[in-house]
Amino acid sequence: MMKTIVKTTGLALGASLLMTSVAAAQDDVRLRLNWMYYGSHAGFAHGYVAGIYDDYGIDLDIRSGNGSSSAHRLVANGDSDFAYGSCGALITLASQGADIVSVAVIDATGSEAVIVRPDAGIESIEDLRGHVILTTANAGVNTFFPIVLSNAGLTEDDVTLTNVPDGALVSSYLQGSGGAVAMLGGLDDKPAEIRANGGDDPVLFPYSDYGVDQVGYCISTRRDLVESNPDLVDRFVDATIEAYTQTEADPDTAVAAIADIVGGTMAEEQGMMQARSVLDVTLGILYSSANTERQLGLNVPSDWDSMVSLMQEYNDLDPEAEATSFYTNQFID
Repeated sequence: MMKTIVKTTGLALGASLLMTSVAAAQDDVRLRLNWMYYGSHAGFAHGYVAGIYDDYGIDLDIRSGNGSSSAHRLVANGDSDFAYGSCGALITLASQGADIVSVAVIDATGSEAVIVRPDAGIESIEDLRGHVILTTANAGVNTFFPIVLSNAGLTEDDVTLTNVPDGALVSSYLQGSGGAVAMLGGLDDKPAEIRANGGDDPVLFPYSDYGVDQVGYCISTRRDLVESNPDLVDRFVDATIEAYTQTEADPDTAVAAIADIVGGTMAEEQGMMQARSVLDVTLGILYSSANTERQLGLNVPSDWDSMVSLMQEYNDLDPEAEATSFYTNQFID
């Protein structure tokens, strides 16, 4: 009996030590967002608040960003482990030598648009000739704007593109700063932000109406992390997909997670309504038409082929570049 008790106690102690070891073995991971929290980020917020990342052995640190290009660049230089940002911006940076690759796609199609003040009398992209348009430096929305102009019969010299800080973009648009009649932004967040700040519904010219067929927003990481610690990348991708799957099923809980993290106006009724409006757009573009099996996170080869072809034709991307060099599906189950 004594031997049995000792043996059982030893097993219990060993199990306890093992559990303590596993709990202590969480990996510190920094995720860099493209901007400050908005509704599209609800899946990450839910994964953090609900403990999904913890369940995958990840102690997640979510940081705000200053544009997609900046977010991806911070991954490339080792400041952050993963980023959520424009896939077009990722291609541009990777083609310039940045050590980054897409390991999953969240927004499967683009939501970018030229957003015009309704009192500006602009009825077409062509009417923007000679006018001021606001944007933000490093924003992914800048990548394909030259294509929109070209397909509308304009050049970049036909408009004046003015950079303002992201936090001032909507207010500057509403005030018509510098004579601006429009801004570049996402259909997912900017119309809702305009309405929340007392503005009238804008006139929208989606990039997709002007020949821009693109993958939207992806999760990037360094190639050397993929090679040196594929288990960590796999766990992060799995946790994120689980978080967005739950967000798709229960968006209000995910919006509440943003409120828990950010507080302030984001936790007030108006802020939560705005976040939900933005999230609804993101949830509507989780899958492209080419993703026939609706596999969340999938880098759809034909979608990437189309985007790379566009960038080779209009954005001086290396004509020899292969779309497969910018993404991997090895972590998509």
